[in-house]
Amino acid sequence: MKTADLKFNPINSYLELLKTLSAETRLEIISALTDSIINEKRGNKKAPNLFGAFVSKRTADQIISDIRNNRNFNRNIERL
Repeated sequence: MKTADLKFNPINSYLELLKTLSAETRLEIISALTDSIINEKRGNKKAPNLFGAFVSKRTADQIISDIRNNRNFNRNIERL
């Protein structure tokens, strides 16, 4: 009995999956992949938006101060 082949080739798996798609769809995928590679080489200028970068003219200390000053504490305990 042969042991299972543990080598997995994702390229072949993707090609088998893509065979079921129409030629037009496969061309769109090729175009999207090409664009992603070109954008990767140029440097992605949208990266700050993806990582939650925050742009403000105020300093960090000013923002922290505003947050602390706007906190409201309600110590009323409601009965259940």
